[in-house]
Amino acid sequence: MLVKTFGSAVYGIDATTITIEVNVTQGINFYLVGLPDSAVKESQQRIESALKTNDYKMPGRKVIINMAPADIRKEGSAYDLPLAIGILAASEQINNDKLADFVIMGELSLDGTIQPIKGVLPIAIQARKEKFKGLIVPKSNAREAAVVNDVDVFGVNNIVEVIDILNGNSKLSPTEVNTREEFFAGINNFELDFSDVKGQESVKRALEVAAAGGHNIILIGPPGAGKTMLAKRIPTILPPLTLHEALETTKIHSVAGKIDGNTSLMTTRPFRSPHHTISDVALVGGGTFPQPGEISLSHNGVLFLDELPEFKRTVLEVMRQPLEDRVVTISRAKFTIEFPASFMLIASMNPCPCGYYNHPERECVCSPGIVQKYLNKISGPLLDRIDIHLEVVPVSYEQLSEIRENETSQKIRERVIQARLLQHKRFENVSEIHSNAQMSSKMIREYCKIDKPGELLMKKAMEKLGLSARAYDRILKVSRTIADLANSENIEAHHLAEAIQYRSLDRESWAG
Repeated sequence: MLVKTFGSAVYGIDATTITIEVNVTQGINFYLVGLPDSAVKESQQRIESALKTNDYKMPGRKVIINMAPADIRKEGSAYDLPLAIGILAASEQINNDKLADFVIMGELSLDGTIQPIKGVLPIAIQARKEKFKGLIVPKSNAREAAVVNDVDVFGVNNIVEVIDILNGNSKLSPTEVNTREEFFAGINNFELDFSDVKGQESVKRALEVAAAGGHNIILIGPPGAGKTMLAKRIPTILPPLTLHEALETTKIHSVAGKIDGNTSLMTTRPFRSPHHTISDVALVGGGTFPQPGEISLSHNGVLFLDELPEFKRTVLEVMRQPLEDRVVTISRAKFTIEFPASFMLIASMNPCPCGYYNHPERECVCSPGIVQKYLNKISGPLLDRIDIHLEVVPVSYEQLSEIRENETSQKIRERVIQARLLQHKRFENVSEIHSNAQMSSKMIREYCKIDKPGELLMKKAMEKLGLSARAYDRILKVSRTIADLANSENIEAHHLAEAIQYRSLDRESWAG
């Protein structure tokens, strides 16, 4: 008897429906075709044990299974459940009337227990798109899939529960998640706050400017100055995710298997902080079956690279294209996959190997030329993509011991949101541009016009401070954001003066 069950394959962050055709006929042997990988081929043993443990049996006849479309590679153990259900239906051990209504996915244990899988959210989105009535997935993945409305999601613990659903004997109810309620309940849940930070008012201001314009920033300072502590609090002042951004972010984390059983929707911006020993593939994504890397997991959030010069040069260089295009393209011989990578880069570093160059109290012990050599580990083209360079100085005892109420993240965030609203209005007719940091050279000339006093200030800064030519556009972008924070239509001289302060590494005197 020939029956069809339906599963799904995830490529990039989108899913493709897989039709599993099972035919049980006269003869012997088990044939599985349709470009399955080793994990799919090994399903025969898992299925046989799971069926036997639950008082069902593998048919003692020829079993032919085709996974269509046959030219797409099927990988992973998530096809165990639809294969097992197809075999039971084709051998007439269960009712097959409802098979066409469901997409079924899950990994089987030898006792029939169903293990969690990756990529459930894009699978649920594709199931709704193709008008399936329901989705049967492991219990721990059910809340993640239930974010998608207009499709019934059944979370199951073992294969017997799946059989009961298809036979019409189940008492299981579809998993329900109020997406909007969960989203709005979680958008302000932060454990950290800028009110915890003593002193560092100038750094807080620079981080506010960076958050308001979506600017990349590098913090340079000695050990213990508070660079990491400040960076970890940046998500608390970024604008809340929109529902669309939350779904897009959750899809990426779903594909990477980063969603736990209690989470249905990511409601706060991601903060990723990979170790400096990371490989280039782990950072940008890839592999035989491409998976999203850290820069895609940071999409709509923050990528924090602590101790930037310690990262391998090849790792840092592969970031150049994603920083510009905000998308990662991974090409293989037979296919190309795109992962979104619109993130805010926050980097931190010591000014020299010993960490105390320019320290107000401690002396640097590095020999001449070592400081410049240390900075040269970061290439010019990468620095070119970082708008704000900021020196972080240690906090004095007086500031640490001072008892006063510091400004909360919520107050800073309100100003950031207002500045982003101005930018949204400015770029509403331009696709793919959402913040000042994304402006092209042409847009800079249009939206970052400066008056005569501003031009004189810029000229003097370029000459006196030895600022490089690449600093010019970056200063204009940042000054546009500072003007937005001040709700000013025009860029004034004092906005430019503040922006010029944020280009430490462009000064010829720095580490000279």
